[in-house]
Amino acid sequence: MSSCNTQLNPHYLKVVMAPNDFSGQVALVTGGGSGIGRATCLMLARDGARVVVTDINLEAARETLSLMPNHVDHLALEMDVTQQSAVEGVIAVAQERFGEPPSLLVNNAGIARGSLCHLMEEKDFDIVVNVNLKVDKLEAAGTFLVSQAFIRALLKDSEAGKRAGAIVNMSSIDGKSGHEKHCQYSATKGGLVSLTKSCAAELAKKGIRVNCVLPGAIDTRMTAAVDPEMRKRQHERTPIGRTGRPEEVAEVIVFLLSWRSSYMVGACVEITGGLHM
Repeated sequence: MSSCNTQLNPHYLKVVMAPNDFSGQVALVTGGGSGIGRATCLMLARDGARVVVTDINLEAARETLSLMPNHVDHLALEMDVTQQSAVEGVIAVAQERFGEPPSLLVNNAGIARGSLCHLMEEKDFDIVVNVNLKVDKLEAAGTFLVSQAFIRALLKDSEAGKRAGAIVNMSSIDGKSGHEKHCQYSATKGGLVSLTKSCAAELAKKGIRVNCVLPGAIDTRMTAAVDPEMRKRQHERTPIGRTGRPEEVAEVIVFLLSWRSSYMVGACVEITGGLHM
């Protein structure tokens, strides 16, 4: 039997067991005005990051900013993730404000509109795909568009060769299991898993790790709009017996952004209370 070294590196343990430390790093969070996005912004600020809170609703982004420790060290901006000029403008403003581009990105913005697939109107299908994944055959947007602008700015920066980056995409367990009355939402979230893995394979050698999370039923404004009977059935199928909290997802996101997860690339982490396991 071959022998192996079972001794743990004391230095590594010291680093990993220390609290998250994002000091000096700039983090960009989309959909930061509520729910999981807001919880993520608060935790990143707690752990020392300078946070760019973005949301299509500027007042919601500003409200998140007001809740953050040392809120003057952070920035709240309006951003429509489907508009390339808006996305590039936010990256430019962040770089001017902090003297460097963001090195951490959370693609959290997304929407859902429910309807049976054979009754769904094309416009409702299109708007969900536009925000969550892409605009049309000619111009990619949503998660892809924000990621592209983020990557370009980070690699172009003069210190890019010395600075690592991390991206966390917001998928959903529906992207794996499907969901009645949400075929277009499930399709985009499944697409985000493939987008995550493809980008992860391309960017790992450039020092940028890409991972994603797949939440189940989480207590947010979006899930509050789900049919009550459907929510009840979800609870019954969830072994833990309750809806998740935004901060429970945010803790995993922050972990994936940190060097605690330094060997995780292209991972898709389910946070579901056991739903669809």
